[in-house]
Amino acid sequence: MSELIQAATSLRWFNTQYVGLDQLPIQTLQTRNVIVTNGAGLNAITISEYVVMGMLTIAKGYRDVVHAQGRHEWLTKAPGVVELAGTRALVIGYGAIGQLVTKMLSALDVEVSVVRRSGGGGSDTLGPDEWRKRLGEFDWVILAVPSTPETLKMISADELASMKPTAALINVARGNVIDQEALVKALREGVLGGAFLDVTTPEPLPPTHELWTLKNAHVSMHLSGRSQNRMAHRVSRRFLDNLIRYADGTRLQNAVDLARGY
Repeated sequence: MSELIQAATSLRWFNTQYVGLDQLPIQTLQTRNVIVTNGAGLNAITISEYVVMGMLTIAKGYRDVVHAQGRHEWLTKAPGVVELAGTRALVIGYGAIGQLVTKMLSALDVEVSVVRRSGGGGSDTLGPDEWRKRLGEFDWVILAVPSTPETLKMISADELASMKPTAALINVARGNVIDQEALVKALREGVLGGAFLDVTTPEPLPPTHELWTLKNAHVSMHLSGRSQNRMAHRVSRRFLDNLIRYADGTRLQNAVDLARGY
């Protein structure tokens, strides 16, 4: 893709159904003043559903239920007894996915706080300089941020140590927003209750990687955005809407700020 873009010297608008831009020649696109539109929000429904599924999987110990069924074993004790209602979640990243996750969790009576670049002043909206000191208040920390230099390894050993030892980390962003070695160590040593990782570093995760074997780690192989049946409709509808806007000379939907990377 990068080679094609480099060769397209007359390119004026580049559209992608993907959200992440880390595989694109950003500097070239900026220099040539190319408008870039991405797929932000197109997978928000299915990814948000995956977040809820991941939380319920951990809360109810559902992996153990599935394994018991495979053994034809009738369990008499629930492997997970946590109720989502009444727990507290921190959603880091308040784009389309973060907003929908907040809506879904609020309907389940989860108390949700969000992290936004602009902050907000309310107790449920934290700025980029506020959330770290409050990590210990939450049962769930959900990552839904774009992959940028600013978010690289934003969750490292210090952040993990600040979380509740019973808390769970949910990552539907990119693998590189977490210091994965520090996460493995925290999970192995019980510093953290659990993690539901739709994304890892690298992908695919090598078969010998320790994350596969940790009982408190759940790896869903970057399937959240693929677990849908209406993506083609949403992609084509947005592109056609933007095509009309482009022909009319009006602002395109989901135009990316290349300086910020999202």
